[in-house]
Amino acid sequence: MGSRILGIVEILGVAGSLSLLAGWRLYLTILATGTAMHFGWLPLPEHLAALQVLANPWVLGVAAVGTLAEFLADKIAWVDSIWDMIHSVIRPLGGALLALALVDASDPTWQVIAFLLGGGGALLSHGAKATTRAVVNASPEPFSNAVVSTGEDVATGGLLALAIAYPPVAIVIAIVMAVAAVVVIIALRRLLRNIKATLKRALGDEPPPADALPPA
Repeated sequence: MGSRILGIVEILGVAGSLSLLAGWRLYLTILATGTAMHFGWLPLPEHLAALQVLANPWVLGVAAVGTLAEFLADKIAWVDSIWDMIHSVIRPLGGALLALALVDASDPTWQVIAFLLGGGGALLSHGAKATTRAVVNASPEPFSNAVVSTGEDVATGGLLALAIAYPPVAIVIAIVMAVAAVVVIIALRRLLRNIKATLKRALGDEPPPADALPPA
């Protein structure tokens, strides 16, 4: 009984980690996982064997093309935001399908739960990524976009390898990423509102706050 519960927790952890990482880099997540499975670099525990579908040559080929396109688009200011907008549906759907691949196909309840949680996790991390890029793109210097994008590439690969190689750690990774995504979204949305308000006041489209007006 204890081992079964541990297996379920590991599956949920890996599914959550993959889904959240898919919200950052969907194609890289699929390509890295599938390549590791194909060459046996990361042997899967028996209850995660469903991920072997990602090692299919057709899946790897499509993921490789998508990874290259995303790598290039994500390094160019505002092009990355357009790419994120296009993938607002694709990434959550991909995250949901990755989570769905890990659960027992004979249990509809777990399938529905995995699909919803996977899609929700990918949408959450996608929202954090897209919001971060909107703030970074507002910066006048040209290098911060490429630095942030490269950091996401490295973090995705490292966390992905850690989650698959050590499934018990995956649940921790998933929780930390989910909490961090929520904090980032709240903080950056507040920052964006402040930036817009400042720009409106600077352009004269909005009156200054009451406490900034001179006394009558």
